[in-house]
Amino acid sequence: MAPDVLIVSLGTTAGLRTADGALEASLRRAGASVAVARVAVPSRLPPTLALQDLVLARRARAAVGAARAVIYSTTTAALLWPRPGAIRFDALSAANRPGRHGVWQRPVERRRLRSAPLLLPWSDGALRENGPPAVPSLVVPVPVAPGEPSSARDLAALTYGTNPAKKGLDRVLGAWALARRSDETLVVLGGPRVDAPGVRWQPLAAPLEWRALLRRARVYVTAPRREDYGLAQLEALAEGCQLVTNAAPGPYAALPVARSLDPRLVGDDLVRALRVALDDPSPDYADRAVEALGPWRPDVVDAQVAERVAPALLGQLG
Repeated sequence: MAPDVLIVSLGTTAGLRTADGALEASLRRAGASVAVARVAVPSRLPPTLALQDLVLARRARAAVGAARAVIYSTTTAALLWPRPGAIRFDALSAANRPGRHGVWQRPVERRRLRSAPLLLPWSDGALRENGPPAVPSLVVPVPVAPGEPSSARDLAALTYGTNPAKKGLDRVLGAWALARRSDETLVVLGGPRVDAPGVRWQPLAAPLEWRALLRRARVYVTAPRREDYGLAQLEALAEGCQLVTNAAPGPYAALPVARSLDPRLVGDDLVRALRVALDDPSPDYADRAVEALGPWRPDVVDAQVAERVAPALLGQLG
């Protein structure tokens, strides 16, 4: 028997895999039967984004099976769809595939966005990047569970090293070299191995280990050149980390939250922001962060999926 909903999961990043798993679980709790078609990503992709997206879109097309409704997770998964479906996305090719990088994706994406029965962006910012939508749209954030209380903050700072150019690892390392004191260490997770004074590199952590590291860190620091969402930043805030970041372009859902909690920690002067976070932390930052993340609580997202998303997918709304 065909499921109610089929999620075509590209899953090329940890964030996408987390988001797809969360949506699957939320739809199940709403009473829908759900199947997930996980696209087989080749171990080696072509050298250009245009060719990579073509390979992935073809594989996504082949993964589509029978279901009452289909959700394509990312616009790349929807580019060569065999049947219309809802499109779930954190950002669009129109915004993050400039010039030759999106030469064929952008026009196809525009057609898919006009003909999709439903858009399910992760954030208001992702929806706004496309201009006013021509089809029904429901913003469904990736849920972020509140963290656990922590009194031991033995790590000065933490950052991700994956996708280093886009995430601005060079900027973070440069700022840390100027900001750090002799007894302070920055932990870099994943990406290219880093060997520098005051820096400790280690492999990517599993989700539970990642959240445990966040509970030990005083600061999560990042300096992206573009940020499509900022799931790691939201998780850092949930665990009581102060977020030091630049005001990167892109939907960057975590950015307005960071600004509201302590605007001193947001801006291009990462050296100053790091020292402020480490030397003069804002009172009750962690408690206020948990409160600010109310819209991302799993129970809040579950209610939205049950009341609006599942009925819209299954054609129960007028």
